[in-house]
Amino acid sequence: MNSMDYVAVCPPLRAAILTAALLPSALLGAGVAAAQELHEVRPAEGPLVLESRGSFFVGGEQVERTAVELGSMGPDDRITIDQMYVEYMVPDGASKVAVVMVHGATLSGKTYDTTPDGRMGWYEYFVRNRHPVYVVDQIGRARSGFDQSTFNNVRAELTPPGEQPNLLRLADGFGSWTNFRIGPEPGKPFPDTQFPIEAADKLSRQSVPDLLGTSREDNPNWKALSDLALQLDGAVLLTHSQSGPYPLESAIIDAQGIRGIVMVEPGTCNAQVHTDEEIAILAQTPILILFGDHLSSPTGLPGPTWQDRFDDCTALKQRIDAAGGDLRLLTTPETGVRGNSHMMMMDRNNLQIADLILAWIDDKVAR
Repeated sequence: MNSMDYVAVCPPLRAAILTAALLPSALLGAGVAAAQELHEVRPAEGPLVLESRGSFFVGGEQVERTAVELGSMGPDDRITIDQMYVEYMVPDGASKVAVVMVHGATLSGKTYDTTPDGRMGWYEYFVRNRHPVYVVDQIGRARSGFDQSTFNNVRAELTPPGEQPNLLRLADGFGSWTNFRIGPEPGKPFPDTQFPIEAADKLSRQSVPDLLGTSREDNPNWKALSDLALQLDGAVLLTHSQSGPYPLESAIIDAQGIRGIVMVEPGTCNAQVHTDEEIAILAQTPILILFGDHLSSPTGLPGPTWQDRFDDCTALKQRIDAAGGDLRLLTTPETGVRGNSHMMMMDRNNLQIADLILAWIDDKVAR
């Protein structure tokens, strides 16, 4: 994995209780984050009619583990690792291509469900627009689980601590507020921000550590996504931030099931990493790359800015175009909309942004 994948990550923020004046000390001070309560979730205007819903796993490998690696609960035995959890809804009368939604770093599939301030998320909205939707938890995250063996071996002093993965979870102020471009500095929003800052504390509760760590070369999510697309007899892979470039790697592994690729603010496009042969493969699949506003604002973190990442994707577009491919690179301000953050699936105009993506899929991807 390219190191830029993790520079662009998506850790949630824990802003403390918001005051009318939006003082940074109130936003970012220590305290108990308010839970999102049921009464804050807004009811839909009409019933959601499904043909089916459920969940399953993609991939996974059975491996032998010692009693110590299992947590000393019994003798040596086998466990499954590297499985990807998938939940889905198929609308009644589904008539459009399946869409697979993949979250960014330190998050889970919750990213695409009900927004922090209680509005409809992209998961349900795409289903209401007649797309079967499959939402994953990345391997090593949330319901996909992780392999605890390394940690237990270190605890038992069987392996050195340096062999543990570096667990990623960025902090609220810079890791989220400035990196997500909610505002130019912690606690200060952009005047035109589309992010519902009154619900920032609720976004913080979505954070989960990435238990695969930040330093892995071969990411098991890549093959899992290509396998899932094949199981679905064709799907659009919609990814965000850390997972943004995953469909490119998945297509290189096996592009047969990948009908289209949507990359929402990818952490990198790896424009100079892919070989000419790989670019030729990627040129066979329509691609949409979408960025929000305020790209030049400093992230507050080491590494590239979002403008740098946009420029990287511009370079990828040039290579794909030269290979005869179809890649559209778009920013929300180009559409006349200002203030969208990195978390545009949660922004106040999230359904307007979804409509841009849905229109592109209708235009570029056959059922």
